[in-house]
Amino acid sequence: MTMIKVGLVGFGISAKVFHAPFITTNNNYQLVSVLERNKQESKALYPFVRVVKTIEEVVQNEEIDLIVITTPNETHFPYAKAALEAGKHVVLEKPVTNTSKEALALLEIANSNSVVLSVYQNRRYVSDFYTIKEILDKQLLGEVHTFEGHYDRYRAEARPQAWREHVLPGSGILFDLGPHLLDQVLYLFGIPHTITADIRQQRPHAKVDDYFDLRLDYGFLKVILQAGMLVREPGPRYLIHGTKGSFVKSGEDPQEALLRAGELPVGENWGKESEDIYGVLHTELNGQIIRQHYPSHKGDYAAYYKNLYDSLANDKPVKERIEHGYNTIRLIELAFESHKKQCTIPCTDLLKVEYR
Repeated sequence: MTMIKVGLVGFGISAKVFHAPFITTNNNYQLVSVLERNKQESKALYPFVRVVKTIEEVVQNEEIDLIVITTPNETHFPYAKAALEAGKHVVLEKPVTNTSKEALALLEIANSNSVVLSVYQNRRYVSDFYTIKEILDKQLLGEVHTFEGHYDRYRAEARPQAWREHVLPGSGILFDLGPHLLDQVLYLFGIPHTITADIRQQRPHAKVDDYFDLRLDYGFLKVILQAGMLVREPGPRYLIHGTKGSFVKSGEDPQEALLRAGELPVGENWGKESEDIYGVLHTELNGQIIRQHYPSHKGDYAAYYKNLYDSLANDKPVKERIEHGYNTIRLIELAFESHKKQCTIPCTDLLKVEYR
């Protein structure tokens, strides 16, 4: 068995919640080093790690095979570039970079150094997305004509400690939550024809965007993606309508809340949703009209690192590719262009790449 030795860059919420628990509970990985500039919080949870203060110490550590970058967006490109040029495999948190040009540069560097560069798209491994994939693959709705996805929150107060709410490259809700929704749609439906965007600052104290409404045109299919910070009572997360029926899904995959509470991702019930938030399927099946709750698949963030191990140790294709990250960033750039010009923009320069 090949053991993958990992250097974790940053130890904020992303590292603590979405990465370290899955690295340390997977016997194919060994967490050996954590970059924390000002603290040593990782030592409390993982006393065996070596805490370092600079990216150079991580990159130059010959023991490390994989570097996982969870630091603020403006550091993604320089940190990933340094790691790839040193011959390390890299996992980059979404969004991969702040510009599509930077994403293409990282793609070239990864290819020239024959190393893996993967995007951490954990929203492919949540219960609702697993369930939606099954419903669409089984064509239970017929031909889909409307797909609506929401990522709403209620955070009316100012959060001066949150870098995503300061005027910095890669800040704002579209860079933060947009990659989740856009990646899901690209995975399900491919590249759209056009994009039309409305991007706003709704809260009085907002310095960067805190609301977006994206309309993606696929011809017969129309996709609507929305996120905001002033939604106290959220509606359904997904509304999907087709020529035969509809699927409406509310509620939230339980994994993030459990991880934030300090639970480890183990046990047969991990990622299992409550039946109270199963989605409603209303369609025609075998000549009969049915309306019933459709059981949700269990979410499984851990599958990301299981799949990545297969790519690193067994030469299996990477499932979350840098090309996918590039397409997401390119759509975000086009969305800002659409909003600025107040018009619909063709979806140009996206890469025709397989998602499944």
